[in-house]
Amino acid sequence: MMKRIKTIDAVGEELVHDLTRIVKDVHKGREFKRGHIVQEEDIQRLLSMGKTHLYVKDNENDEDLIFEEDAAVRLKDLCINEHMYAGEISEGKIEIFSDIDGLFTVDIERLNKINELKNIMIATRWGGVPVKKNAKLAGMRVIPLFIKKDELDALIPFETGEPLLKVHPLQDKKVGIVITGSEVYHGRIEDKFKDVLESKCNDYSLEIVDVQYSDDDMDMILKKISVVREKGANIILCTGGMSVDPDDLTPGAIKESGAEIITYGSPVLPGAMFLLGYFKDGTTIMGLPGSVMYEKQTVFDLIFPYTIADITLTKRDIAKLGYGGLLMNPSREN
Repeated sequence: MMKRIKTIDAVGEELVHDLTRIVKDVHKGREFKRGHIVQEEDIQRLLSMGKTHLYVKDNENDEDLIFEEDAAVRLKDLCINEHMYAGEISEGKIEIFSDIDGLFTVDIERLNKINELKNIMIATRWGGVPVKKNAKLAGMRVIPLFIKKDELDALIPFETGEPLLKVHPLQDKKVGIVITGSEVYHGRIEDKFKDVLESKCNDYSLEIVDVQYSDDDMDMILKKISVVREKGANIILCTGGMSVDPDDLTPGAIKESGAEIITYGSPVLPGAMFLLGYFKDGTTIMGLPGSVMYEKQTVFDLIFPYTIADITLTKRDIAKLGYGGLLMNPSREN
């Protein structure tokens, strides 16, 4: 499959793997591609790269060894899904990119088990975050130039079922906003929530079908929720009145509206007083704590992309947000 020879004796030989040239702060990349036939003029350049010996093609095959590029293709097939494409193999590595704007998710449990295997690695970007078209999602390779067949076959239990990676298309959702609080309703203070939520919706090109204001009154909040539903909202954002103060009625009103409450409270700061629920027709309703109004990132920013991608979350999904759930925003002390 390959043999090791002196570089000065390699003219006419076929390289069996990519060769990388590194110049600090200037260049790092493939200098010679697998399959290149070494020419006389290549010798000095190879020596300047520190290549005093080369691995070149040997006609003898070893069926127990699999070349790094062939192994990388197998890892790619384990990961790639619809709405993705793979780049060219380079230096034994394949990278996967998104073909759309969407929400990127990873089967973390399977990924971790695969990365425990000998001589195999898959690196992904953080899951649960929106990605743009052509964003890099993952890179994968095996560690040695040639991997033993039985080491690569350790992947077999993971090669059934769904690929490890997904990009969920963002949907054309319509948003209704219900802003509660007597101080805003009666004009005692200026509403600041509307502009914040409009900006976050604009980031995803979502249509806001209506904005309703309500006094601290259970029946009125219920009526306003019904109004935005009737106007076609399939995401309803209710602001204010989410703390444990007896006058804060928003959680009770959402419960009375007929929505199934998935969680009232989240293991994320800022945003502990967050509420998430679903109506039977799939409409999502959220109760947003005051921190959404003034913090750059809260639990709402973690949950909102899932809603736009039409992913229904469970209490367990929310519980998982606790790890890394202390969000260090510029407006807070680190």
